Amino acid sequence: MSFLQRKWAKEVEYRLIKELWAFEGNRIAVRFAYEWRDAAGNRFRSYGNENLEFDEHGLMRARHASINDLPIREADRKYHWPQGRRPDDHPGLSELVL
Repeated sequence: MSFLQRKWAKEVEYRLIKELWAFEGNRIAVRFAYEWRDAAGNRFRSYGNENLEFDEHGLMRARHASINDLPIREADRKYHWPQGRRPDDHPGLSELVL
């Protein structure tokens, strides 16, 4: 089973927000937070950052990420949109103070 198949089997109802942190030349840094639940119904928010480097064709050459998973209560959830793309009017990380 591939990495993403294992990840998506574990992290159900995945909702992600990314925010640009910095960029220069062919490199960008983003911070992100996503919410998900496991098969037992436990909720989590995962926080992290990614550093991405792209080649001359715009394809990703390197990705370095740091991610921390923290358990949350149902009442602490902040991402309530239906499964799928985040609505344009939903607050970002800075507005949610994450």
